[in-house]
Amino acid sequence: MKKISKPSGTFTAQNRKLAKLIYDWHTTYIPSIKTTSEHTLRSYKLSLSLFLRYLQSEKDITPFDLTPECFSVEILTQWQMWLKGERHVSATTCNSRMAAIKNLTKYIGGQIPEYAYIYVAASEYLKPMREIKRVVHAMTRNAVKAIFAIPDTTTKIGLRDLTLMMLSYGVAARLDEVLSLAVKDVVLDNVKDPYVILCGKGGGFRSIYLHDDLVEWLKLYLKVFHGDRPNKNSLLFYSPCKGCMGKLTQPAIAKRLSLYAAKAHEICPDVPLNLHSHLWRHSMATHWREDNINIVEIKELLGHRNLSTTMIYEDVTEEQKRKAIDTLEDTITKSQDKKWKKPKNMELLTLVGL
Repeated sequence: MKKISKPSGTFTAQNRKLAKLIYDWHTTYIPSIKTTSEHTLRSYKLSLSLFLRYLQSEKDITPFDLTPECFSVEILTQWQMWLKGERHVSATTCNSRMAAIKNLTKYIGGQIPEYAYIYVAASEYLKPMREIKRVVHAMTRNAVKAIFAIPDTTTKIGLRDLTLMMLSYGVAARLDEVLSLAVKDVVLDNVKDPYVILCGKGGGFRSIYLHDDLVEWLKLYLKVFHGDRPNKNSLLFYSPCKGCMGKLTQPAIAKRLSLYAAKAHEICPDVPLNLHSHLWRHSMATHWREDNINIVEIKELLGHRNLSTTMIYEDVTEEQKRKAIDTLEDTITKSQDKKWKKPKNMELLTLVGL
């Protein structure tokens, strides 16, 4: 690697140009072109901050020394090792941080063609670290039924909680997607198949059809909480605070789930005591796989951008294992002739393949 010179004390045209590109990347390109997700934007900015801190603290790079060589394969590899060894981040996080910096080098190369080699080299020689396979913990169907049986639907809060849980599970939604729903996003009337419109990560929309029993609970909930003439722009689930229909908070939902889990666990040991809102999503996705729904279809239902994210549900579930064992000898196998029973195959030479 070309040795990086010591601070000269003055900016060069290259310094200024590179610094300007990095600034434009995280202030303009990422939020306007790459993503609209605040979470993703924070992740990109954090990755850049960590990389620049590493250059300054570990490589003695100052603003006067900022050159394309700072993005060499050697330095990026050493940064990856630093993230893993010094900051003790997981392989998944390391890959996420590196992906952000690779995107930066791609942007730089696109703006200045003579710098394109840094992205080409990074893409060719910097491969993702091997990640520990994520294991999805989902509830059994019996556990789901046990929890649904706990809320007292004769009370308003019980009706709200049951409807919220049933919707979270029924459409495998993220909690914020459910809490962000407006009344207009739930389409129940004058349609053959009622559905809900969810706004996912990055501002992507998807519509999910609703089961008949969920539709009935939603209609009852809307009547009780929104009246006969609901404001279509009001939040579907809300917290009455000072006369306003404010957004429910995730910690508030977590407390309610904890109460229901403790009671349901006494009835059904399958119910996890550490029940959390995302478990509805995992459970529904797992049950879809058990029902042999195609993994690509599940990807669309969950609103994943990449199929690799959905592949965590591709593992064979315990229910699928049981069914596979029960049907190990299928009809084709049963209909085949038993070759070992034929007279000509009863000789010792045939038995041992001679």
